[in-house]
Amino acid sequence: MCNDGSCKPPEDVPPNWLQLRNFVRALRFPTRWLIIRYIGNESRSTREIYEYLIKKGEQLTRSGLYYHLSELKNAGIIEVAGYIEEGGGAPEKVWRLKTKKIVINLLETEGEGD
Repeated sequence: MCNDGSCKPPEDVPPNWLQLRNFVRALRFPTRWLIIRYIGNESRSTREIYEYLIKKGEQLTRSGLYYHLSELKNAGIIEVAGYIEEGGGAPEKVWRLKTKKIVINLLETEGEGD
């Protein structure tokens, strides 16, 4: 088993399984569900998300939040909607949901449904 991302799945693993695995990995933490619910149909800045999670009793650092946001982004669940330019520092990201519903066709094979 490889955790560094360099391992490839067996060739007989259907592409749908890989997509499902990515969703499950991204959604396995309650904090990420809070982020998804908070963003909802809106766009939310990183700061807004952080403040919301702290208010909800989540104990996390800003780097912890960036990790959760990154995992959700890598799974295709959220995306960067824009940036807020303030002061002289790096612009703040604004997030929105990219996926509001997850559907996996268990019968689809590679090349079908394209």
